[in-house]
Amino acid sequence: MARTAAVSRKTKETDIELSLDLDGTGVAEVATGVGFFDHMLTHLAKHSLMDLKVKAVGDLHIDDHHTVEDISLVLGTALDKALGDKAGIYRYGWATVPMEETLANVALDLSGRPAFVFSVSFPSKKIGMFDVELIQESLRSLANAAKLNLHVNVAYGDNSHHIAEAIFKALAKALRQAVSHDERAAGTVPSTKGVL
Repeated sequence: MARTAAVSRKTKETDIELSLDLDGTGVAEVATGVGFFDHMLTHLAKHSLMDLKVKAVGDLHIDDHHTVEDISLVLGTALDKALGDKAGIYRYGWATVPMEETLANVALDLSGRPAFVFSVSFPSKKIGMFDVELIQESLRSLANAAKLNLHVNVAYGDNSHHIAEAIFKALAKALRQAVSHDERAAGTVPSTKGVL
């Protein structure tokens, strides 16, 4: 059974079309109008081995906030939809990823209960024209829409670009682990409740 999803969202602020294949090869076709966010989503696809297509038009004449937030909501919705009943998945994922002087740790649980912890300090307010506070907004929206428990911690780092990139690469590796098939689970839902 294909673990794919296609989700669209159209508001007065954004118009988004997104498709996701959990069992892809890491192909990204991303056009959001926000260059740095395209860069992060491309890392997410590449290192999770999920195929991701995103086409977005947003009110960038105001700022990047609505576009980044809404794409993250749509991505989270697609992730939740593609997982179905979550039978046979590993459920948990964690990764520690270095990027130059930075070390990022991400742990997550596809629990069906959203929670978000973000312990990160950026040394600058912007990466080029991109507001670094949107990293936190993006990941919070993703966690809420995907109904996942997401913890992001950066132990140290001096460069905001490196910090953001390490976070998205660690997230990708953690997601790759969490959505992977657990052969020993024999298609059962990984919860004593019987549902996630």
